[in-house]
Amino acid sequence: MEILAFGVQSDEKPLIEKAFQGRHEVRCLDVFLTADTAPIAAGYEIISTSVNADLGGPVLQTLAAGGTQMIAQRSTGFNNIDLDVAERLALRVARVSHYSPQSVAEFAWALALAVNRHIPRAARRSRDFDFRLDGLLGRDMHGRTAGVVGTGKIGAAFARIAHGFGMELLGWDVAENPACTALGMRYVERDRLFAESDLISLHVPLLPSTRHLVGAAALAAMKDDAILLNTSRGALVDSAALVAELRAGRFSGVGLDVYEAEAGLFYTDKSLQGTDDDTLARLVTFPNVIVTSHQAYYTHDAVAQIIDATVRNVDDYLAGRRGENVLVPAAPSGP
Repeated sequence: MEILAFGVQSDEKPLIEKAFQGRHEVRCLDVFLTADTAPIAAGYEIISTSVNADLGGPVLQTLAAGGTQMIAQRSTGFNNIDLDVAERLALRVARVSHYSPQSVAEFAWALALAVNRHIPRAARRSRDFDFRLDGLLGRDMHGRTAGVVGTGKIGAAFARIAHGFGMELLGWDVAENPACTALGMRYVERDRLFAESDLISLHVPLLPSTRHLVGAAALAAMKDDAILLNTSRGALVDSAALVAELRAGRFSGVGLDVYEAEAGLFYTDKSLQGTDDDTLARLVTFPNVIVTSHQAYYTHDAVAQIIDATVRNVDDYLAGRRGENVLVPAAPSGP
């Protein structure tokens, strides 16, 4: 069996090849799955895709027509997949339900510290032998309030680090996490969290109910000197509304590892042609904003876990087993 893997980064390729060695052949492509590249999958029963793959209805139809029967997505999120169409086409779809939460939580904190202490600006100055401190004044995290929006595995890992800094913890989620309440976290209404937190970090999935969770009203409710972090999904934040607030001089810092229109941009090199996305172009010009390319998960530990889970998903499919990571066919709803 030869498996076709789309969107494979150069760092990932040897790990994927080693994981499948002795089991199956794997063909790694650095191109992402889109409507234009989907025909490449013709003749492959199993394909693997990255988080930015286009798995909407038209692409799924092309895959099914070409003989694909199983899609193994190498990510936790699956908002890019039309599950209803996949089920109608009898396509098996699996994801990676979890991997190292520390990878994302630690990166969120890297963004927080970088914007708070103006590290990118300081590093640029040092390269020019400019060692002034003007404009580099930050704040202690100790004693301030961290608001954690979504307190699952990643949110809890973020909260543990915040607790280590000596911060007060506010949380918002559909259910309380005992591991977070044990740290002293107080669960409050979302509006209160936005209004009272000095630092706000987003760790919820992208659902219809969470799209633009941080919109104009939420942004207006935040402290003028708040720090906002998003390492979850780009569309949790209304980017245009965020630009409007930044233009008004609000927020000490914003760290974005995701962006709502990142598909077709992130994981590609646009340095020569630039971008026609005016909102993103404006975001990266603010001195108190850091935008990175959806890399929070990208540690050796997390990537290895993602690949191992992908191999298990393929093995389960070939053995006729339904593993914990299967999204389609949907699990029976019970009697």
